[in-house]
Amino acid sequence: MSRKHHHLKGAEVSCCVKYFLFGFNILFWLLGAAFLGIGLWAWAEKGVLSNLSSITDLGGFDPVWLFIVVGGVMFVLGFAGCIGALRENTFLLKFFSVFLGLIFFLELTTGILAFVFKDWIKDQLNFFINNNVKAYRDDIDLQNLIDFAQEYWSCCGAHGPDDWNLNIYFNCTELNPSRERCGVPFSCCVKDPAEDVINTQCGYDVRLQGELDRQKYIYTKGCVGQFERWLQDNLIIVAGIFVGIALLQIFGICLAQNLVSDVKAVKANW
Repeated sequence: MSRKHHHLKGAEVSCCVKYFLFGFNILFWLLGAAFLGIGLWAWAEKGVLSNLSSITDLGGFDPVWLFIVVGGVMFVLGFAGCIGALRENTFLLKFFSVFLGLIFFLELTTGILAFVFKDWIKDQLNFFINNNVKAYRDDIDLQNLIDFAQEYWSCCGAHGPDDWNLNIYFNCTELNPSRERCGVPFSCCVKDPAEDVINTQCGYDVRLQGELDRQKYIYTKGCVGQFERWLQDNLIIVAGIFVGIALLQIFGICLAQNLVSDVKAVKANW
């Protein structure tokens, strides 16, 4: 009898694991809810929620998708991990582990494929940027994203300023009535430290000038090349971030599996 009592006492759920997993996931859950809320609010402001067919109308990439997808995944994962840990629900904990493991596997596969098929990835990046150059004026969020990228990496277009010929407002055709004809967005302009106010017209007619003259006013390097250089210069930091995320995912899976084992051990002694 005493032996049985000792066995029952030994099979218990670890409070440290349970509440650490709960605390970690409630933060994850709230962050996911915030991302999802921001995404839905942005769509509501643009009238997408009142006309869902407009989701497919944009020719380029809508940055709001990042908030919706990332927020949705974080919300579901956080909910499963948080409630699963609090209620000691093995189904939710297993769902959390499998879902997190699947994401980890997809990230690992994507990383390997990106390393093996570098040229194909580069071609896809060129295609992606050029598609978004075409849709620059179609969506304010996309426009802000492109402006941020061009300013941050000191670049213009995918390969250079002439990529803006793909956009109907900036192309140099004689039939183009736009005032921005043969120009580039202001984010391509070399910033003057003395200017307190951004000159949004600094790129007008700049592509009518020669290559050497352009360099005085705008960035002439493409964003694909600049991004590659930035990646090489910050490879250790980028790799560290990805490794850190991977370790967090593995740690979360181990905690969830440990809690599942504890719950099963307790139930086995009932």
